[in-house]
Amino acid sequence: MKVAATDTISDKCQTALKEICEFSDLSEVPKEELAGKLNDFEVIIVRSKTKVTKELIDSASNLKAIVRGGVGIDNIDSDYCKEKNIQVLNTPNAPSRAVAELSIAHMFSLLRNIPYADATTKNGEWLKKDLKGHELTGKTVGIIGFGRIGYEVGRVLNAINCEILISDPYAESKFVSEVNGLKVELDELLEKSDIITIHVPLLDSTKGMIGKAQFAKMKKGVLIVNAARGPIIEEQALCDALASGKVAGAGLDVYWNRTPENSCILEHKDKLVLTPHIGSATYESQDRIGDEIVEHVKNLN
Repeated sequence: MKVAATDTISDKCQTALKEICEFSDLSEVPKEELAGKLNDFEVIIVRSKTKVTKELIDSASNLKAIVRGGVGIDNIDSDYCKEKNIQVLNTPNAPSRAVAELSIAHMFSLLRNIPYADATTKNGEWLKKDLKGHELTGKTVGIIGFGRIGYEVGRVLNAINCEILISDPYAESKFVSEVNGLKVELDELLEKSDIITIHVPLLDSTKGMIGKAQFAKMKKGVLIVNAARGPIIEEQALCDALASGKVAGAGLDVYWNRTPENSCILEHKDKLVLTPHIGSATYESQDRIGDEIVEHVKNLN
């Protein structure tokens, strides 16, 4: 079986793939040139950078499967793949812990103003008296979306004695109980949470699900963390909430475009902790993603 990776995968994963298939690394090929390079391949492996459009799919006449290294598949035209009888596979288990830990790190960073404390101390300032923060312990944290990542977030929050509210119609009672959470409707979560963290996929039903009306229901001074997908939150609504003080701070790993450049959120830098979509970017997570990719390819052979 001929397999190509159009985005970067770990060396360990590449080595394992070479043992079970005819593997090619096309990660250095410019994305606009990919359509002319895929005709021979039966499987392509992508991360988030490659956009698997109808045109790209049509250019790969032998394509049988697309393996997404990661959770979200919104960069793949899944409906068209279904029409063409092309399997779309992902690796949902591998990145969960890494994304959950980054979400928790954003909470600590916002509560204790760690990035500002770091920058000013390195700059020769000693702002000990000005940097009084808050503890995460005892806070009410609302988790929107309680799949693998939301569950991992809940496990950590439970360990540090947070009150956990969960909004997800599909959340299983067993897992909610394991984190000592309380399953509630979204409105109740919005009204009661000190911190809100988002862990839903980007779908038509979730795009813009946190907008002006939802911000209006939140506590004044709430903190928002989003390591899922940028468009789940309405951009202008978040900017307005930051400007008014309704949202005291936001920790974001995802944006409305690939980067936050030119976004109105940059008018509120002192209220933000921003990371460049590094949710799954740990060595451990990348190895687990690679292991799942290899298992998918083995099963396709």
